[in-house]
Amino acid sequence: MTKNDYLRLLVEEMHSAAVATIDKDGHPQLRIIDMMLWDEQGVYFLTARGKAFYEQLLEQGYIALTAVRGKRSVSMRGKIRSVGTERLAEIFAKNPYMQSIYPGDTRAVLEVFCLYEAVGEYFDIRDPAHVVRDSFTIGQAVPKQTGYFVGNGCIGCKLCYSVCPQKCIDITGKPVVIDPNRCLHCGRCAEICPRQIITRI
Repeated sequence: MTKNDYLRLLVEEMHSAAVATIDKDGHPQLRIIDMMLWDEQGVYFLTARGKAFYEQLLEQGYIALTAVRGKRSVSMRGKIRSVGTERLAEIFAKNPYMQSIYPGDTRAVLEVFCLYEAVGEYFDIRDPAHVVRDSFTIGQAVPKQTGYFVGNGCIGCKLCYSVCPQKCIDITGKPVVIDPNRCLHCGRCAEICPRQIITRI
């Protein structure tokens, strides 16, 4: 799947996402926000100017979100910017339920935001014995490698493979290689490694 596939899945199939910001006391705050549109520039959502969420968006310029449907999830974290009322008419046309929430001119209180530079992760456990994980970026975000990796000094004992829930470690050579697209990030391999050369980054 491509970045566009993940954005389409997020907006058109999952649609509602848990979005996190930080409140005035420095604590995480979570709310459900509908993802309204997507394009090559990013993902678009909106909120009313009277909400604390609106103030947090302007002050912080950064969000994290996760949406889930049918044992698949899309998570993203990155920079957001206001685009004012740009795309508002399109949002209401593509999401007609919004016309009942904000009828007529009451929509004037709304402002559209774009998540334009972000790293994302797709996670699929529809087949529990063969999970799928993938990463993607939008805008100028720099992809970050995450997960567990085997360093120098591997003796090929295969203990890591023996405790791996997904058996996603290639043990045909030394050092053994963990498949990042199937790893659960549980850390059991790192715990059992006798050389302690499996690390999380």
